[in-house]
Amino acid sequence: MTSQSPEPTPTNPVTPSRRDRLRPLELVGFSTGLGIFAGLIVLLATRDLVLGAVFAGIGFIATIMMVALVGLGGKPSDEDLEARKDLRKPGTEDWH
Repeated sequence: MTSQSPEPTPTNPVTPSRRDRLRPLELVGFSTGLGIFAGLIVLLATRDLVLGAVFAGIGFIATIMMVALVGLGGKPSDEDLEARKDLRKPGTEDWH
């Protein structure tokens, strides 16, 4: 028996940068801005507050969905691929 622990000790824990942590907030802010823009356009065209609010909500939700879909469609970086290697389970062909 060896005295080595079964769990590996993390030598370099992954800590996201400030830019990486604020990225979701930037995307939600962008979606909010486009939703408000759509609501203002409808509000100025119809002078109906409820219709303007509905279109602002629709614009916000549509923008959030489009940003999420574009984000999912992107190719992962080399750093991300390297970090994903630790998440692979034994028994798969590319397990390290």
